[in-house]
Amino acid sequence: MAQYRCVSVRLALFYVCVLLSALTLSGCVAPPPPVAEIPSDGLILKPVDIAALPGWDAERVADFIPAFTASCAKLLVSPADEKLGGIGEAARLGGEAGQWSAVCSGARAVKPGDEAAARSFVQTSFQAFQVSGQGGTDGLFTGYYEPQVNGARGRGGAYQTPIYGRPNDLIQADLGGFAKDLPDRRLWGRVSNGSFVPYYSRAEISSGALSGKRSELLYLADPVDAFFLEIQGSGRVTLANGTVARVSYAAQNGRPYVPVGRVLSEDGDIPADQVTMQSIRAWLDAHPDRAAEVMNQNPSYVFFRELPNINPNEGPPGALGVPLTPGRSIAVDRGFVPLGAPVWIDSTDPLDGRAFQRLMVAQDLGGAIRGAVRADVFFGWDAQAAERAGKMRQKGQDYLLLPKPP
Repeated sequence: MAQYRCVSVRLALFYVCVLLSALTLSGCVAPPPPVAEIPSDGLILKPVDIAALPGWDAERVADFIPAFTASCAKLLVSPADEKLGGIGEAARLGGEAGQWSAVCSGARAVKPGDEAAARSFVQTSFQAFQVSGQGGTDGLFTGYYEPQVNGARGRGGAYQTPIYGRPNDLIQADLGGFAKDLPDRRLWGRVSNGSFVPYYSRAEISSGALSGKRSELLYLADPVDAFFLEIQGSGRVTLANGTVARVSYAAQNGRPYVPVGRVLSEDGDIPADQVTMQSIRAWLDAHPDRAAEVMNQNPSYVFFRELPNINPNEGPPGALGVPLTPGRSIAVDRGFVPLGAPVWIDSTDPLDGRAFQRLMVAQDLGGAIRGAVRADVFFGWDAQAAERAGKMRQKGQDYLLLPKPP
């Protein structure tokens, strides 16, 4: 995330406080775009030939098309000037919904399963760019999935740990509306005694800060289940009558995300090279007397919404508002990568070390996903998805695909 001046933040917060206090009172083909370098954000886009992408010849491009057209279903009905993210050349070529209309129409014309047509469409419609960030072309790829847990609609028996819907007093402030040098900068907080203050931390919420606000959504038997549900951002909660309640991200308390794996590593509880979702879960289960203390060191807290009438064979909706596709959807940092954009990932599989090279779609965001060469891969909702997501922490490179200029 770009750095900003402290004086600008103070000015923007002043405007926020004023606002909130008031509320309480009432024909030819163009050549490939040049290398785009943005020194302030460390972003470099280097044009490359799609056919030269590492592993391209082995890719099943036809399997990418349904995930991409899912994004198109949203982009084609969005205002043409709706901002999708990106910076520099990424924003210029694909930062607004209207810039995707031509390639979306082309994707819809590809016959399902037609590999030759899919491959031809991608190679003729997009320009690929190798992405470099502040650390060069090397980046980090992690994974996430949709957990399946047991729960109840009311507190009782073993079900004592609530997951919350968005509280009524949680307020989002967009600082870009108050200071032009703070674009895409948002704060979450609440009004207390006429002032805008940070929202409750995880420790405060765990201690009952939301009691009496009637924002409990469901109850789980295990606080560790609830914690990992937040990390993943969505889940399937099986109720006593056998029905499944699908829940998804609704909001966040605005506090910084602190990985508990890092906390456990720095405290000497888990060696740094052995930190996985599985090892973290095993440690928390084995140390119930310290689990709450460790989890509370991550002050970030996620609120959920229930998703009625959602197809059980579809993934949860991501930040773009379309269902996530296992193995094809990724969460990105929209400060660099526009939502809806295809991204080629060149990495390795965490289970067998084989090449993990495929075309994916930026359809989601994540609190811990920061940087140009950074992505979180959605793996699905079964046991294998959980295993692969929990162990996915692979190095690699990625390539951003943007519509060719008309």
